[in-house]
Amino acid sequence: MNTASARIVVTGATGNIGTGVVRRLAADPRVGSVVGIARRRPETSPDGVTWIGADITEEPGLDRLFAGADAVIHLACLFQPAHRPEVTWRTNVLGSDRVFAAVARAGVPALIHASSVVAYAPGPKDRRVDESWPTDGWPTAPYCREKAYTERLLDVFEYENPGVRVVRLRPGIVVAADSAPQQRRLFAGPFLPARRPPRPLRVLPGLAGLTFQALHSDDAADAFCRAALQQVRGPFNIAAEPPVDPRLLARLTGARLLPVPYRPLRAAVDAAWHLRLVPTSAAMLDAVLTFPLMDTGRARRELGWDPRHSAADATARFLSGLRGSGGGDTPPLRRRLPGGGRLREAARGPGESQ
Repeated sequence: MNTASARIVVTGATGNIGTGVVRRLAADPRVGSVVGIARRRPETSPDGVTWIGADITEEPGLDRLFAGADAVIHLACLFQPAHRPEVTWRTNVLGSDRVFAAVARAGVPALIHASSVVAYAPGPKDRRVDESWPTDGWPTAPYCREKAYTERLLDVFEYENPGVRVVRLRPGIVVAADSAPQQRRLFAGPFLPARRPPRPLRVLPGLAGLTFQALHSDDAADAFCRAALQQVRGPFNIAAEPPVDPRLLARLTGARLLPVPYRPLRAAVDAAWHLRLVPTSAAMLDAVLTFPLMDTGRARRELGWDPRHSAADATARFLSGLRGSGGGDTPPLRRRLPGGGRLREAARGPGESQ
């Protein structure tokens, strides 16, 4: 790659990670041009960025959009609507397959794919696993299945296209203040209170095993940009320290922990999901409890990646964004959706508005 004038194409360029990726690439002197692809084009654009409104599941000209690119960073995905997994499968699996095929036909020399910790098979919480841990996903959660299946598609792609440099980044839970309103819509729904309750009413479920890794979206964007501009290949785990658990969340929110047995909590989440009160299913709760803790040593050694934000700081900023300061200037990250905000969300059903 001639990084003095690299041309980088980014799918899913207006989302939680994509906005930071586009911003960083546009400011990098090694990059000559950036093409951002998204279903809904933003109203503003950094210098050197061309926005294209396109859906990867339908766009007939992906080859043309990718032609001449030095790398394609594939971030486009859907988490919702979880009640209609055929919709998320169409984007996350079939759409990804279309992107991979177009990369090959257009002769793009590098493909950077956004996988996830959710692609991993259940793993330990008392030690870290490296990138060789099986990517079988949690079978009953659609998003986990889709990310795992896409890893198999990428295996085939690498076998059939050995000349393409393929990088798979597997981030933990990516959070930031800018993305808080979107993630509230995706994971909690319209009935989550906008204001913090009085301190005596702040209670968090102290669920055993609820430990996961997180990182700030800016640090995730940094890793994707490094992967695109450096001659590396293969999978990389990316996450910040320390792991997030109920005790950390209680400290950040000023809440007290209430020990809750798993089965009653799962039953409550399952009932709320079936009643369409929340967008996240009990199957996803099961999956979060099984996520392994990842070893990020390879990313630090080979990418030179070191997160600027701790997981505690990233989570604190996210929580601040939930309480009123969050939101971005791209359509998915807007604090309030056009046409009614939370009323629109409730009318359409939690998770349906993105």
